[in-house]
Amino acid sequence: MRIDRVKLVTELTKQDLTQKRLAELAGVSRATINYIRSGKSCSEEIGSKIAKALNVPIEKLLEK
Repeated sequence: MRIDRVKLVTELTKQDLTQKRLAELAGVSRATINYIRSGKSCSEEIGSKIAKALNVPIEKLLEK
């Protein structure tokens, strides 16, 4: 699964969240958030945790 980095950054900015805070809310490491932000793929489990922490459907974050 690949989360669109622009969509992720846009959502972080919209919600006034840092990578560190998102990592805390999602229960993943900050390094994981950083990898995803740099364009790396992630597991469905991690993607779901991030979407849930941002309170958005996972489809809103995925690359097309």
